[in-house]
Amino acid sequence: MNTILPVLSLLGPITMAFAFTLLVPLAVSWWIGDGALGAYLPAMGITFFSGLLTWLATAHRRRELQPRDGVLLVGLAWSLLPLFASLPLLFHFHDAGTPLSFTDAYFEAMSGLTTTGATVLAGLDALPGSINLWRCFLQWLGGMGILVLAVAILPLIGAGGSQLFRAEASGPMKDTKLTPRITETAKGLWSVYCLFSIACVAAYWAGGMELLDAWMHMFTTVSLGGLSSHDASFGYFRSPLLEWICIVFMLAASCNFALYFVALRKRSLARLGADPELRGTLALMLGASLFVAVLLGLEGVYDDPLHALRTALFNVVSIASTTGYSTVDYTRWPVFAPILMLLLSGIATSAGSTGAGIKMARLIILLKQARREMSRIVHQRAVNPVTLGDSAVSAQTIFAVLAFMLVYGATIIALTMLLLLSGMDFDTAFSAAVASVNNMGPGLGEIGPAGNFSGLSDFQTWLCTVAMLMGRLELLSFIVLFTPEFWRR
Repeated sequence: MNTILPVLSLLGPITMAFAFTLLVPLAVSWWIGDGALGAYLPAMGITFFSGLLTWLATAHRRRELQPRDGVLLVGLAWSLLPLFASLPLLFHFHDAGTPLSFTDAYFEAMSGLTTTGATVLAGLDALPGSINLWRCFLQWLGGMGILVLAVAILPLIGAGGSQLFRAEASGPMKDTKLTPRITETAKGLWSVYCLFSIACVAAYWAGGMELLDAWMHMFTTVSLGGLSSHDASFGYFRSPLLEWICIVFMLAASCNFALYFVALRKRSLARLGADPELRGTLALMLGASLFVAVLLGLEGVYDDPLHALRTALFNVVSIASTTGYSTVDYTRWPVFAPILMLLLSGIATSAGSTGAGIKMARLIILLKQARREMSRIVHQRAVNPVTLGDSAVSAQTIFAVLAFMLVYGATIIALTMLLLLSGMDFDTAFSAAVASVNNMGPGLGEIGPAGNFSGLSDFQTWLCTVAMLMGRLELLSFIVLFTPEFWRR
């Protein structure tokens, strides 16, 4: 109780603040008259008063957050906020006479907030615009991180914000400071995120999207989420111009937003070109896209080289960046291509981006550590530190990366085996595990770009839901909550 009550005293205000995000779909529903207005007011009331009661009951136990408190708060917030986010979906489908199960509603909300982009819903084109907007808006909130936003806007977080920010941050270099005050860092990152968002929605609108579609697809592009308001995903638009715009913003969002923040503060782009992780992210995505385009041409999938290049570039970048949009059913391509894309979703995005997976920084550290060990076989006394850019990587960081990779591999294997045990075929099981942990969305087989997750059993759906949460919390921060050491005083 000494651990959880101070955490709940901060979770209450965060939940109350989250209730006000429902004003966005509420306003849209009222403006366009889509008939879904009744889904938001009760959801907002339940969310706000749940947060208020939690805060009132625990406010006297508030204290500065410790590292363990930050991890617990992040775990609780990412588990409970999807519960409240699912309420508009439950209310709307109940009112429409086609009730949605709690399992599916929670899955959809978790997929939104974790920017996974998997869906159990069909007939998206017929859904009220505000419901689709809510699904997409959840991804935008989750992209930069709802708790990073809380650090930026909620004064109640106070000095403990540094612990919360560290627990929420992705990648191996969690202690890097951009500004003296963590609140300023959070505000700066969200400011850059908003600038990208404004540029993206303007580009989509200028490129021919209707305004509401432009907002929804902006939400799911800059967050690398991939949910769409159309069953055909991005292929609905059949617009090469919009595809090129999307490619640019997916690539940009796959890189570290902290680099953009520093570049804007110093008014210099030099740091961008010098960053090894950014170069690795762009080189891997663009190189893989070119390779797949050549493969598609050689296999006769597309006769026009430019069409093959654009289609390969869009779909490879989309999957590798963990966005999950599609313009074609890429599972019909030569089998090498979709498998390559699925594997890229685990390693291609940068730490500090809105993407998920292992992160390029960890891959670079692993490769350099492997090269150092091979060098030691030949030159046993050589001093050859592992570096990332101009900075030496500490032994503690290297051990943390190795531990993460061990847990990542074990998690994928365990989830795949559990899904196989439940009766799922191998292609679907393996891709569902990878897509969920990498917060990528579509996979292969039944859950490929031509299908969705609606055919899964409740057990399979809950496994994928937990996998999405684990991926968003970068595995170790989730698993540690279930160890006895975490709860010992």
